[in-house]
Amino acid sequence: MTRTTVPAIVIVPGLREHVENHWQTVLGERLDDAGRTVHIVPPLLHDRLSRVSHVANLVEVMAGITGPVIIVAHSAGVMTTVHWAQWHAADVRGALLAAPPDFRTPLPDGYPTPAELETHGWTPVPRRRLPFPSIVAAGSNDPLGSRGNAAELARDWGSRLVELGPVGHLNPTSGHGPWPRAEELVEALEHGRHGTAPRPVP
Repeated sequence: MTRTTVPAIVIVPGLREHVENHWQTVLGERLDDAGRTVHIVPPLLHDRLSRVSHVANLVEVMAGITGPVIIVAHSAGVMTTVHWAQWHAADVRGALLAAPPDFRTPLPDGYPTPAELETHGWTPVPRRRLPFPSIVAAGSNDPLGSRGNAAELARDWGSRLVELGPVGHLNPTSGHGPWPRAEELVEALEHGRHGTAPRPVP
């Protein structure tokens, strides 16, 4: 494979997995329509809260890909990705890590508790610098993680931080739906522009 090979896109959903109107779903469909190779990590049938099972699911998807990839992760999918990166390797040209949650603090009702997350292996969250370029994209009013938490994670992972403003958790509940900026950020990673200054409007 040469450096000019077009990377496959690997979409890593969060714990609530594939959602019909989620921006990851929309992005995957748009890229597929454009002729890109898109892999979506499938839902787990068992052990749906197990970090080990989620990482193994990503390992299986990666094993079926020959050549470079761009990872597009959201929420707990970000944590799946960074846990994966501690022990596994692939030709990852970049990762878009959107709306990382703060697993150290209580999440809203309906989400796992910090104790449940610890029991199932999600904490402590890896803090080592990631071995590939990455962008952390985070909102200012995310109910699952503060701006400060996102900035801290971006610093530790060696990521560029893109601040999106008041976009909530960047999911259908928050009005996303399509998120056109995702394609721009994927393109930036693909072409090595992950270090450029973010545009002011998400």
